[in-house]
Amino acid sequence: MTDTIIQTWNLTKQYDGKAGCREITLQVPRGVVFGFLGPNGAGKSTFVRTMMGLIHPTSGRAEMLGAPIGTIESRQSVGYLPELFRYPDWLTGTQLLESHAELCGLGRSERKKRCNDLIELVGLYGRGDEKIRGYSKGMQQRIGIACALVSDPQLVFFDEPTSALDPIGRKQVRELMRELRNQGKTVFLNSHLLSEVEDVCDHVAIIHKGEMVAQGEWRKLSAVKTQVEITVGSSPGGNPWADTSALVRESERLSATGERETWLITLADEDSIPDLVHLLSARGLSIYGVTQRQQRLEDVFFHYISQKEAWAHVDHRQNVV
Repeated sequence: MTDTIIQTWNLTKQYDGKAGCREITLQVPRGVVFGFLGPNGAGKSTFVRTMMGLIHPTSGRAEMLGAPIGTIESRQSVGYLPELFRYPDWLTGTQLLESHAELCGLGRSERKKRCNDLIELVGLYGRGDEKIRGYSKGMQQRIGIACALVSDPQLVFFDEPTSALDPIGRKQVRELMRELRNQGKTVFLNSHLLSEVEDVCDHVAIIHKGEMVAQGEWRKLSAVKTQVEITVGSSPGGNPWADTSALVRESERLSATGERETWLITLADEDSIPDLVHLLSARGLSIYGVTQRQQRLEDVFFHYISQKEAWAHVDHRQNVV
């Protein structure tokens, strides 16, 4: 059994040569929650629909569960919650799940237990016998998640799974994704909600304007800059960072209280932190606290997006010349 559950090589899906996704090369490890990030319209849903065999790639190739996409083998143990879906609203929630379970080949007794368990799992206990037409948007989202899990899949695609949920529902979905990961399953999460991905994902990929920008363990990707919050005694000269350009790239005073000032300092790298402390101590400046700031996923996201935009601008100028 391979440790990679999804792999793509220059996978491309274009619509009349425009939009879609272009040359996506991606590896998704088994047993993680994988966040696929990008603004609305970046190509996230196009990528997932291509992987599911709902649309055909323009070029490139891909595998799921060790089988080429578009084959029965690649979809046999995959669950899918589309971003936009409509189920027959004359069915009850339980009837909908049972019809999915029958299509998955579950026996009658197994179907009943599986559907009851899923109704409870997604927070619809006691509402399974109600018709879907009477469900709120949040309840419809929950029954959609249950449908994606009917076959007890190894790999689950969730395309914006919390878009219609309230804060409690979003928290429950995050807990569900963690539980699926704990069971050894892989969750592929399409989302533009950075805080949601930051809270639950192990690995991420960032897509922008149809192209891959970055991928990897997001904690490692977050090492895009080194920042510390440092509280020092007030400097007689007003700027404690004078003549520190070899270490300090940027400085911003966050607060000043009495004889103390707190600054946000951007450094060249982590090795510069002890060097900076040593330098300030040598100058006789009182140091009351040094805390390295953990970069948020939002910072990581905009760093790679802006980096991609900068390279695109350079390429455009070279082509014009």
